[in-house]
Amino acid sequence: MRFGLFGGAKSAGTGPDADSQGYQAFINYVVRAEELGFDSLFMVEHHFTGVGQVSASLNLLTFLAARTCRIRLGTAVIVLPWHNPVLLAEQAATLDLLSGGRFDFGIGKGYRQNEFASFCIPQDEAEARFQECLDVLRQAWSSSERFSHHGWFWHYDDIVVEPRPIQRPHPPFWMAAGSFESIRRAAREGFNLLLDQLAPIDLTLQRAALYRNALQEFGRDRHSGQIALARALQIAETPAERDAAIAIRQRVLSRIGDLARGPGSASYGDSAAIAAAGLAEDDSSLIGTPDDIAQRLSVLAQGGIDTVLLTDPNGDQRSLELFAAEIAPKVQAARVAEPANSPVPNR
Repeated sequence: MRFGLFGGAKSAGTGPDADSQGYQAFINYVVRAEELGFDSLFMVEHHFTGVGQVSASLNLLTFLAARTCRIRLGTAVIVLPWHNPVLLAEQAATLDLLSGGRFDFGIGKGYRQNEFASFCIPQDEAEARFQECLDVLRQAWSSSERFSHHGWFWHYDDIVVEPRPIQRPHPPFWMAAGSFESIRRAAREGFNLLLDQLAPIDLTLQRAALYRNALQEFGRDRHSGQIALARALQIAETPAERDAAIAIRQRVLSRIGDLARGPGSASYGDSAAIAAAGLAEDDSSLIGTPDDIAQRLSVLAQGGIDTVLLTDPNGDQRSLELFAAEIAPKVQAARVAEPANSPVPNR
């Protein structure tokens, strides 16, 4: 199992100085994660939030490419319906080039109604716009000659897209998916799979198994695709620390719990019910002692999760250091002790 980061910078939203400090703290956080051996960063894209979430993901990742040398840099996700596909192809290829082929291209259709409304894009066009943007991206990176495209939303005549990405034929595609239909689509298209931070372990492992089986159904090797899973990390070694972590988790669930998608989401989509019940039944986060967290990660590893992307609500480098020193080695040791039942999947 590999470990990475999920999320993004968060500015204070109170002026240029505070915004700069928020971004710089995040940059330092990622640089430290690379030093500690973390494998990847997957960054969100959101707009019009009022709470300083990252909007220009590719810009920030390009800056991080210059500050790092090994960690892979991904999006989770770029919402294709909002973007001009040719401009996006150029920007993504430039990031892949400047990072030395370290870009992972996570894509999605979007789900926040207010973002579609603010861009003046009907949300019921999301699927069609997603597919057309994806078609143009693939053509842009596979065409050795000039090409034209005349679709429903985009028209280009006699264009060539430059530069070309280092990774051929294109950077690895990752698809955010929760519904069984969208997970099967990711397998059919040959995309790697990004799973959310809210689903309980049993539903997460059902989704992982569905993806592996669908890869085979569509004529691909069962282990040809990667599965990455986002999880909230809060190391709590005393009862007081655990109480504080649970309070933070309940606030997070109250904000984002209703964003769950797909069959089975009723078990965690009702944030009010989760908060009322407390977190005793919630295994969707990594809250607890290092041993508690290592045990939960081992279950995920046994269930076929390749990478866990950690999101720490406090953005604390100390949590990264404790995780790298005390948790990751326990998980890897447990994996080494298990029989080798399947090959390690390639990225």
